Amino acid sequence: MIQQSNRSISYGLAINEAHRIALRNDSSCFVIGQGVNNPWFVGKTTTGLQAEFGEARVMDTPISEAAMTGACIGAAMAGMHPIVFHPRMDFMYLALDQIINHGASWSYMFNGNVHVPVVIRGIVNRGGEQGAQHSQSPFAVYSCIPGLKVVCPATPYDAKGLLLAAIADENPVIYIDDRWLYDEEGPVPEEYYTTPIGKANILRQGTDISIIAASYMVKEAMAAAQLLQNEGISCEVVDLRTLQPIDMVTVNHSVAKTGRAVVAIAEWESCGVASHVGRMIYEKNFRNLKAPVQLVTLPNLPAPASHDLEKEYYPNRDCVVKAVQECW
Repeated sequence: MIQQSNRSISYGLAINEAHRIALRNDSSCFVIGQGVNNPWFVGKTTTGLQAEFGEARVMDTPISEAAMTGACIGAAMAGMHPIVFHPRMDFMYLALDQIINHGASWSYMFNGNVHVPVVIRGIVNRGGEQGAQHSQSPFAVYSCIPGLKVVCPATPYDAKGLLLAAIADENPVIYIDDRWLYDEEGPVPEEYYTTPIGKANILRQGTDISIIAASYMVKEAMAAAQLLQNEGISCEVVDLRTLQPIDMVTVNHSVAKTGRAVVAIAEWESCGVASHVGRMIYEKNFRNLKAPVQLVTLPNLPAPASHDLEKEYYPNRDCVVKAVQECW
């Protein structure tokens, strides 16, 4: 149940507030990453943290993704609660050995006697003519790894609540935020609260088709639903919020009601989370589907560095509208 709040703040500031609450409440919590004081790297999400809590707890690191991630995994195993952030998800690849072979595996290998309460925060840096090496959103790379949870907030409320839930979790959580959402505003309670990991949220009730979305495509799905209402199509919008574990109970309940589904996630279609969700929808709803499941994803191509090509590359509300129309 979403709490009510009259206070509205941005997605970026909601992330900042979650950091502050965690640092104030838990002396074992610390933040480490590249460009902690640099708005070019992190927007407003960590602004002022170092000034308030000091360099011993909010650390700006050299550019060494594997070293800082491995240090935080070790600190978590020793009882700390680190938040390590990567200002561009593209370069989290350099820490995959630490994340997959170490962070995701240690609790299992020690029969649950060791926990790894680390939050690994990856920032999606789409657009801005930055090209293939700075614009990736490789959600599926992390979502298929046993031992990792993956959260992907789409609203300011969940940006704060999922980060606090990730910090409270006993084992590794990949927290993915998107720069395209940083200026989006919405109601956010000032106090501590958590959004449950592994629970999707129905943002809009509908009867004709289910649009299942994640990250910035939730915003585009809500806009598309409003446009489609003018055509007499009632869309139900499901915000996944968590990509691992995926709440297929909520998704399937929605699709069973509407009989149609569009899955909108701005990642590559090939072997992606959207394709996985589509397959699971077919598995449980095949006999009740009135039309094939439609996917709205990135093309299976590297991101372009041209502004005009970016407009064609990244999906938006018009792509969702077109996909919905294909279901009739």
